[in-house]
Order: sequence, then C-alpha cells, then structure tokens
Amino acid sequence: MERKLPWKTLAVGAATLVAADLALRPWFLRWGATREETTKDLPGDDLCPVSASVATRAVTIHAPAEEVWLWIAQLGQDRGGFYSYTWLENLFGAKIRNASRILPKLPALTVGDSIWMTPPTRYGGTGRLKVARVEAGRYLVLVSLEDFDSITRQGLAAEGAWSFILEPIDENTTRFLVRSRSGPRARLDRFLVFDPIHFIMERKMMLGIRKRAEAKVAA
Repeated sequence: MERKLPWKTLAVGAATLVAADLALRPWFLRWGATREETTKDLPGDDLCPVSASVATRAVTIHAPAEEVWLWIAQLGQDRGGFYSYTWLENLFGAKIRNASRILPKLPALTVGDSIWMTPPTRYGGTGRLKVARVEAGRYLVLVSLEDFDSITRQGLAAEGAWSFILEPIDENTTRFLVRSRSGPRARLDRFLVFDPIHFIMERKMMLGIRKRAEAKVAA
C-alpha cells in the first residue's frame, strides 16, 4: 500500500523552501554587483518598465570589451552554447555543447534574430529567445517570442528581458553585467524555483565567459 506523506510534513517542507528563498534572494539577485549597478538604468530596462523582480549580476573581466563581446555574440544552442552546466541543460534535450574558441564566420547578431535554447526541431520551434536590442561590443537584450511580437507589432511592454552589458573600465578591463527583469504577472513558481536555478546557470555562464575571454587574451 502506497504511503502518503502527511500534510504537516509537506507544509514544513514548503515553508522551509520559502524561507530559504527569502533569505538567499537578496544575495543571488545582486551577486557580484555594486549598489550603483543594481539601481542604474541599463539597456533593455525600457522594454519591461514594470517588474516584479529584477536581478543584476556582475563580474570584472581582465580583457578588453571587444574580446568579451566575441563570446557573448556566439551565445546559442546552434552557436557556441551558453558556457554553463551542459549536463543540466541536456537533461531537457537541449543538446548544447560549449565552445572553447571563437567560431569562425558566424553572422553578426541583429534585431529579430533567434537565440536558440534548444534544437529548432524540439518543442515546436519555440525554444528560443529573440534579439530585441543589440549594439556590438556594448550590449545584447533578449526577450521571449511573445514579447518580441508585443514590442514590435503592438507597441506593448515586454513581460521580461534578459540583458548582457559590457562597460569598459580601461582598455584591458571590462565590467560584465547581466540584468534579468520579470514582469508583474510573474508566478510564484518563478520566484521559488526558476529564479534560484537561473542564478546557478547564469553565474556559471558569466564565469565561463570570463575564463574564456581572459585565457584568449593571455594566450
């Protein structure tokens, strides 16, 4: 006979999860970023002006901004990967391989391009984000398919935005910021489940980009 967990055990588990998320949330939403960086306007903010949650994370990279940009510009399942935990991504059929070099002959990113998270043949071709804003060497802003349509065809605000920003400190050092904005309709499961997992993956990606950019400059 199947034994069910008592409701009190489930309630305690849920309460523990919520408490842990609330305790760690200020840290993982602002990992590596200064107070000024978390509060200043960044590219992509205007696309999702009303947000239930904003994360700003940052690392310093000892490489010129143009060198760091080369790795950001090849993000994508069908490009250079995401420099994160492929074993976790591939549990969901993403089939991602992280590049350890700059791939030749990739077309420059333009507004409207797709950044594939999974192979185009999976999930009915919906596993992708769209380039909403891009300036080579400075920033890349991604939004969902639905949000891209809302922005470009209907003139509406996006429900979220994922921005990658490079700010040169000097000719050999760059501040790399990533900002994620979630719109007012974000659900509770996003805060409790998606946000912590996204932080783990995004942190690994940022450190992966730093490692690759610094190694290329030092070579």
